[in-house]
Amino acid sequence: MSYKVYPITKTDLFTENYKIKINGKEYLPDTARVSAYPFNRRWPGHQRSIDQTELVNFLSLETDEALEFEIIPKDTFEKVEIRPLTLGIKPEISDGKIRFTLPKAAYFTVEPYGRQNALHIFADPLSDYSDIDKNSPNVIYFGKGEHDVGMIRLESNQTLFIDEGAVVYACIRATDAENIKILGRGILDNSRNKEKIKFEVNAENNNSAVNNAERLHTIQTEYCTNVTIEGITVRDSLVYNIKPVACENLDISNVKIIGNWRYNSDGIDMHNCVNVHINNCFLRTFDDCICVKGFDLFFEDNVMEAANKAMYRNGKSYDAFKNAVVENCVLWNDWGKCLEIGAETKAEEIYNIEFRNCNIIHVTGPVLDCMNVDWADVHDISYHDINVEYDETILQPVIQTSDSHKYVNPDRDYSPALCSSNVIRHFEYSKGSTRLGRNRRITFENVNIFGRQTPKLIFKGFDAEHMCTEITVRNIFQNGKKLEMKDFYTEINEFTENVIIE
Repeated sequence: MSYKVYPITKTDLFTENYKIKINGKEYLPDTARVSAYPFNRRWPGHQRSIDQTELVNFLSLETDEALEFEIIPKDTFEKVEIRPLTLGIKPEISDGKIRFTLPKAAYFTVEPYGRQNALHIFADPLSDYSDIDKNSPNVIYFGKGEHDVGMIRLESNQTLFIDEGAVVYACIRATDAENIKILGRGILDNSRNKEKIKFEVNAENNNSAVNNAERLHTIQTEYCTNVTIEGITVRDSLVYNIKPVACENLDISNVKIIGNWRYNSDGIDMHNCVNVHINNCFLRTFDDCICVKGFDLFFEDNVMEAANKAMYRNGKSYDAFKNAVVENCVLWNDWGKCLEIGAETKAEEIYNIEFRNCNIIHVTGPVLDCMNVDWADVHDISYHDINVEYDETILQPVIQTSDSHKYVNPDRDYSPALCSSNVIRHFEYSKGSTRLGRNRRITFENVNIFGRQTPKLIFKGFDAEHMCTEITVRNIFQNGKKLEMKDFYTEINEFTENVIIE
């Protein structure tokens, strides 16, 4: 039986909001910048301002034993929540100290101040990297300390190993590669990745996405086979943290994503992949957490030509997303959606997708969502055994319209959609095509809600040829009570049929 707290490399961000002891020994936390509230400025060329953010602490370790924690917040507090609530940890509070036992490895937050200034604790299962030869020509190794790399390109049979205590400032790319791995217990930091502005615009009458800026995702793998991403922490992504495109046999596990405050910093967004397993990850994102998508080609001059080129390449077909399991993850969403199909669905089919055994500890937008804005036949989708924790007051997302516009929560009783399935045209994402798809055989089952807000169900087809059909909502509980049809707020239009709520 053992545990080990990873060493930290202090960066310019470092702050210490908490004193932390484990089994009587004190450890320093690390730091990340996160969004303080769901306020988004979408006009091109303008990033969110620092005053919309806060610095939070996180502690990273590995363990196979129960651990005794003592935590002293820097500021005074009255009560504390430890999330996910399903961990069942009941802390003791005395003399300004928080004490509790962590029975096993888990990713969780300690929250003496609600959703502000939370302490994030990432207790990994024990690692075994004994088969990694740091001196091999096929291993790119980074040890403790800061490493300003810029861009790392992985070729077939290569492993990138980011060791504990390492902070690697980089983007990662791989194309047409096989048997690639990104491993370790260190930090992949994207904070030095900035937009390249192509032309200046302003906020007035501008609702489009950032199409005047060139922006790089943190990890992007394209047309790759046998991809493993395991153990690392990704911090402060400019755009998506992990973007697999047309990849087969993708395995992502024990990955921690934090420090996202810039617009479009989604967690894991995948496009037309096959055979995906995402397991035991923690994601705190500004924008969507985990998305199953078709190709996103809405900036192309000829969308249909670009889609055909992307889907049929090197003699292979990449026209479907199929066979994915997302399980045992903890999600904190500061803007956007939690578990999503779409919005971009440029694929012939998206099917056999399962989201299960996940804990969603903070929400702002739709929670379990299928948004079909392109032409995919989306079918056989399952969301089940999921716990959703609502704050006493959920902060409603607001679009910032000018520099002088300040965030004010518009509705203290706001509740996002819990379960939704929509076939729609989107003014931006659907551009360049007249094709539309359909949603069918989508199941939401065994969902536990903790909180006071009325849960919403929203199911809408587009027209008689592009419908939502065979939607099942079963065994939804709120604060231990099984909900009936009358307990939901529902929006179901005439292009939706065969909806079962039981």
